[in-house]
Amino acid sequence: MVDLRNGSTVTEFILVGFEQSSSSTRALLFALFLALYSLAMAMNGLIIFITWTDPRLNSPMYFFLGHLSFLDVCFITTTIPQMLIHLVVKNHTVSFASCLTQMYLVFGVGVAECILLAFMAYDRYVAICHPLSYAHIMSRQVCVRLVSTAWFFGLINGILLDYMTFRGPFCRDNHIENFFCEAPIVIALSCGDPQFSLKMIFADAIVVLLSPMVLIVISYARILASILGRTSSSGRGKTFSTCASHLTVVIFFYTSAMFSYMNPRSTHGPDKDKPFSLLYTIITPMCNPVIYSFRNKEVKGAMVRALGRTSLAQAESI
Repeated sequence: MVDLRNGSTVTEFILVGFEQSSSSTRALLFALFLALYSLAMAMNGLIIFITWTDPRLNSPMYFFLGHLSFLDVCFITTTIPQMLIHLVVKNHTVSFASCLTQMYLVFGVGVAECILLAFMAYDRYVAICHPLSYAHIMSRQVCVRLVSTAWFFGLINGILLDYMTFRGPFCRDNHIENFFCEAPIVIALSCGDPQFSLKMIFADAIVVLLSPMVLIVISYARILASILGRTSSSGRGKTFSTCASHLTVVIFFYTSAMFSYMNPRSTHGPDKDKPFSLLYTIITPMCNPVIYSFRNKEVKGAMVRALGRTSLAQAESI
């Protein structure tokens, strides 16, 4: 055991991030990520607003979409603002408590989003394969319970993964080769044997990622069977269009998450970790509202109505 009073014990971490890049590169990255972050916040905020206020979007699919956008807002806010600050200041130090809190939020919100995506696939299955019973099966109470379940398991899972990451003392190098506190990288800095914690996080990733994935695969297999059994080509096209948006989001999110938490640690490195970390921390949350709005006439109509109301209110105030 390491004496916690020992001066060599790590009490803070240094996020390396893009520290080794030139000042001009960091300035360019700051402008790029600020634009992407602002765009993601604006688009997800608009999705949240229209799905929670427009009566024409009063259905389970849009209820889940609004909560997905809320999770995306929470997700990018836990990592990107800090990264933007570190791109313009020289001090990249974060306290032990800050690192633990950030990791808990990333885990909690990320797991909740995994589970919510599975519930959204189930919602599409019920809507397409059991349309007459859809209103009864996916009632408002059921939707609220499903969203609450996603949040509950996400936050509980965050406690477990935080414990596995920080259960040992830290007295080695405190440089984290990423722009936020990512579990496998932090565990590697522990004084003790990191293998047990890494195996536990790998096992947890299998359960958290593959269990919802099984539900998604089963849901879409049944949806596909139902679609192919229909005679109307127009009905097939509309159903495929509805499901394609959700499948695109699933592929983006799960691919990057699986690479980060289900790959052997020996295959990782700063050049490999950062692109995938950027993919699931900012690119995916930014793409979600774009994918859904561009492929959905009802969402686009609600956005036009919301922006029209805003413009009218501004004109009246003048």
